[in-house]
Amino acid sequence: MKVDILAFGAHPDDVELGAGATIAKEVANGKTVAIVDLTKGELGTRGTELTRKEEAEEAKNILGVAYRENLGFADGFFVNDKQHQLEIIKMIRKYQPEIILCNAIDDRHIDHGKGSKLVSDACFLSGLIKIETKLDGVSQKQWRPKQVYHYIQWKNIEPDFVVDVSDYMDIKMKSVLAYKTQFFDPNSKEPETPISSKNFTDSVKYRANDLGRLINVEYAEGYNVERYVAVESLFDLK
Repeated sequence: MKVDILAFGAHPDDVELGAGATIAKEVANGKTVAIVDLTKGELGTRGTELTRKEEAEEAKNILGVAYRENLGFADGFFVNDKQHQLEIIKMIRKYQPEIILCNAIDDRHIDHGKGSKLVSDACFLSGLIKIETKLDGVSQKQWRPKQVYHYIQWKNIEPDFVVDVSDYMDIKMKSVLAYKTQFFDPNSKEPETPISSKNFTDSVKYRANDLGRLINVEYAEGYNVERYVAVESLFDLK
């Protein structure tokens, strides 16, 4: 079940909001992608676990993602400890990705920063041969991804690099709006939240528009790195 990219999100919709256009672009380029959601988003003010699950599946299909799993960690209360790290390690070893995408390094929602560090730590530990894991009773081999990149969420964190996603922004927005219970709906009777406003939905697009402006394209998504980005030549940079 090896994939090229494994994207983690603390909640269903995190990956779509932070990296949806990048994923759609890589899928169009022939790369395989899997998504692992850490929680079911059960503490969300709007919607239910069931609606969130259905929305996540629809978003997966819109992006062309090959696999999607949910680890069922406790929304709001999961921690970065051995038990949770081992569950992440199992996913890393199962999918053997070259690249991992994960939550923002710091954000408004406490789960985002926690999820970011949890996945990052598990990526290192997953490469240690003496850490033994089994999935469905089968022993797993160690695996460490080549790169770990953190997408940007609520806070306007300055990215270390950006990806031109000009041709894929519409797909991203369709995947985001698949979460009908979570985002702007003028007919909804549910309580308002910081992400249910039209301003928030618009901000997803205008952030990408602004990052695109800075590199002279229409839309871009930004990422933070854990080590220097290396290139073979100065001419590799756009």
